[in-house]
Amino acid sequence: MSEEQNKLETANTTAPATAAEVQVSATAPATEKPAEAPKATEEQKPAPAEKPAETVTPTKPQVVVQKERGFSHYVGFALLCVLCVCFFFIPGIAVSFAVSRVVELNPAAAWMFSGILSFIFWLIFKLKIKGFKKSFYFYIGLCVLVVAILVVVEVLTEQTNVFANILSMLVGASS
Repeated sequence: MSEEQNKLETANTTAPATAAEVQVSATAPATEKPAEAPKATEEQKPAPAEKPAETVTPTKPQVVVQKERGFSHYVGFALLCVLCVCFFFIPGIAVSFAVSRVVELNPAAAWMFSGILSFIFWLIFKLKIKGFKKSFYFYIGLCVLVVAILVVVEVLTEQTNVFANILSMLVGASS
């Protein structure tokens, strides 16, 4: 025991010892050299020093200023709505146009006939094709097909003026 105290006193006078060296030398047997501090394994490694918390600067609220829309914006939106409605009713409108070539239809009758026929066409698609989304896509496909047929008829028969006659039928103008 006296040897250990002697070593400790010598170590203290020559160089300041760290707490780990003092602890290791105190537990080491007198005949052996003092063991070095055990190397830290991955489990014993100290956690990396955390970065100091960044100071959070309060952000200023952002104000979004909406641009005023002009008259042309609303006219364009109304035109798009009318075109969408007409596109949805195009199968019925095409059949109404064919019927109007045989029998005279007033605008109210043409719109009602077109609406009822278009709803019946959509209902057929809905009942035959399971799923609302799938039947809607097929109905939109039918609408595109009808528009394509009307365009082909318009181009091939220059005298028919399909779209002008359809428009005059729906608004009540006589052609």
